[in-house]
Amino acid sequence: MNTTITATAAEGAATPPSAPSYPPVQIDLGIGGMTCASCVTRVEKALRKQEGVGDATVNLATESARVTLSSGDAQESLARIKRAVRDAGYEPRTLDAMDADDKALVYGVPRDLWPVLAGVLLSLPLVLPMVGDLFGQHWMLPAWAQFLLATPVQFVLGARFYRAAWHALKAWTGNMELLVAIGTTAGWALSTWLWWRAAPGETVHLYYEASAVVITLVLLGKWLEARAKRQTTSAIRALHALRPERAHLLPDGVRRTESTDVAVDELLPGDLIRVLPGERFAADGTVVQGQTQADESMLTGEAMPVAKEVGDAVTGGSLNGEGAVDVQVRAVGAQSVLAHIIGLVQDAQAGKAPVQRMVDQVAAVFVPVVLLIALGTLLAWWWSGAPLEEALLHAVAVLVIACPCALGLATPAAIMAGTGVAAQHGILIKDAEALEIAHKVDTVAFDKTGTLTEGRPRLLVIEAAPGVDEEAVLQAAAALQAQSAHPLARAVLEAAASRDIAVAADAAQAVQAVSGRGNQGRVKGALLALGSLRWMGELGAALGPLAERADALQAEGATVSVLATQLPAEGTAAPGWAPLALLAFGDEPKPGAARAIAGLRAQGVRVFMVSGDNRGAALAMAARLGLRADQDEVVAEVLPADKADVVRQLRIGTMGGPSHTVAMVGDGVNDAPALAAADVGMAMSHSQGASADVAMHAAGITLMRGDPMLVAAALDISRRTVRKIRQNLFWAFVYNVAGIPLAALGFLSPVVAGAAMALSSVSVVSNALLLKRWTPPRR
Repeated sequence: MNTTITATAAEGAATPPSAPSYPPVQIDLGIGGMTCASCVTRVEKALRKQEGVGDATVNLATESARVTLSSGDAQESLARIKRAVRDAGYEPRTLDAMDADDKALVYGVPRDLWPVLAGVLLSLPLVLPMVGDLFGQHWMLPAWAQFLLATPVQFVLGARFYRAAWHALKAWTGNMELLVAIGTTAGWALSTWLWWRAAPGETVHLYYEASAVVITLVLLGKWLEARAKRQTTSAIRALHALRPERAHLLPDGVRRTESTDVAVDELLPGDLIRVLPGERFAADGTVVQGQTQADESMLTGEAMPVAKEVGDAVTGGSLNGEGAVDVQVRAVGAQSVLAHIIGLVQDAQAGKAPVQRMVDQVAAVFVPVVLLIALGTLLAWWWSGAPLEEALLHAVAVLVIACPCALGLATPAAIMAGTGVAAQHGILIKDAEALEIAHKVDTVAFDKTGTLTEGRPRLLVIEAAPGVDEEAVLQAAAALQAQSAHPLARAVLEAAASRDIAVAADAAQAVQAVSGRGNQGRVKGALLALGSLRWMGELGAALGPLAERADALQAEGATVSVLATQLPAEGTAAPGWAPLALLAFGDEPKPGAARAIAGLRAQGVRVFMVSGDNRGAALAMAARLGLRADQDEVVAEVLPADKADVVRQLRIGTMGGPSHTVAMVGDGVNDAPALAAADVGMAMSHSQGASADVAMHAAGITLMRGDPMLVAAALDISRRTVRKIRQNLFWAFVYNVAGIPLAALGFLSPVVAGAAMALSSVSVVSNALLLKRWTPPRR
């Protein structure tokens, strides 16, 4: 990291150098050994106490932490963070190392499965006598044999529980390991004491099997839970797998005179690479030779291959079709679209939903309360006349069944599964908060151009003023628009090209864009302005004989612009403006746009279209889309700067009715303020331009292809994910609320409680994994 030290001099004396300043840095760190929501709370507290740490968020499902450093050297801070994690009783690890451990095999068996198998082999002989009793067989092992089988399970396989419990006690907190350690140790100690005090030859009932089986079941449950949790991160792994290892680098005639295969990490912007049929594009770029089709389904969710020819953009990670193409690299590494997608998904999965904060608060006091309940259970049974061993077993059952594993997994597992499957279908959810808010959306405001329409308007009509040459008008208009990226400007240039009208690069001078209105500049010495009817009104340009034609074109749904020239001043009067011609533009609605609007309305969602077009053009397009102007669903003649105000009015209900939760859907840089003003912004990324990037950064949800149907799909996956969160939290709370009293009243043995506790965690993750079967609503 670069450190800048500045010094200033005053009156010949140098002042001491100022302290180094460091930009905010995010660190992602793997954390081994976490098992429940209490662990999450404890690690977060330890991290936030460290100097220079602005915030820390810990995710139990991914076993990772995201730490934001507000100040200080990142390398030194990382060392402090790792030490804090270790002092809290957990293992700081790199995410790559954790992934490698997940895949590690020992004699063909996953490494983390061996403790479970050892626990099963040692516990099975202790359980078989219980099975034999059902058939009248007495297979009870001698006390010494039970001791030899149970002790390794208790203190070798269960050592992880003691270590974590000790760290929790030192920090004056509680966690799942503390409950398991206390409960199983009590069962083992009780059995050892009964064996020790028994008379020679006396047969006593021991409880070694309860402690050994509980530890084995907890280990098994954790292993199954880990297997299931890895499935929730399958979307991230699939995205990483899209990036090829090698690229075919072509000679450029200067630095390289022959082609060679290089690692993708060595590519630079401007390099030329060849992509063969069936290979994945190694980087974002532009096709410079050849034509093919690209399968972009893993990035955008678009099932059909997309045709690519010279000049078209390609995205790294997409699959090349049947043609070999040469591509000029545009972006690599962290600047690539694939890296941006992976980053958004990781951010969403690392974030914490608002509901999870409430869960963390509950978990912070849960373990101490359970310990008090277990102590109360022990004393109540003993006071009522039950033998000490029976009272102790009931208390052990309370400790075991109350482990808050499911509580800590309920929210992050659902968020990971929901955001992962959404990404596979072209819906990128920026953070967990956007996901949680989106399920409450009852109003959707669409920008018109490029969102509901194709965004590629055509020049339909040129209506020149009397005595004005039509081709001269088109040439002048093209000169004014030559440097503009506006869709209407492209339409003018395409119309000029179709008529073989040449436009010199310097045909217009001093061209200025007037925001939301148009362009003005000098062409052949004359000051010209090309823009909206409203702007012409502001300039005082009377349309005269063109006025009636302008009204007729608007009534037909066209967007009408005016090319005007400035008249010289006369006497004391200021210069005026005279119209030269009307230019009428038309756009087409996107396929499926009308059905998307109807689908949202069928879900009870209000739909609005916000447009900068004149009201006539906006109403004509609204009629084609099925929007109802009589119910104020069309907001026209809105300047880009005013779109955010329209969204705010929809939110607070000043446009008729109570307040609403509003989603704004846009695609360009001029939509960014409105996207930020909405409860949930949805950026439609049908291009790779800078304007799309600005919109994506302002939005909470990015739609990776320009399909309005994805709006309903985004709201649908949000509702389903929040539903899963609520289901998981409900069952996690109900499980403890019902299980603890049953255990305290003696209806659950420690073995049954251990099995139920392990099953609860697995069931919560499995319920979340059902989201992976989700597919967007069909057209």
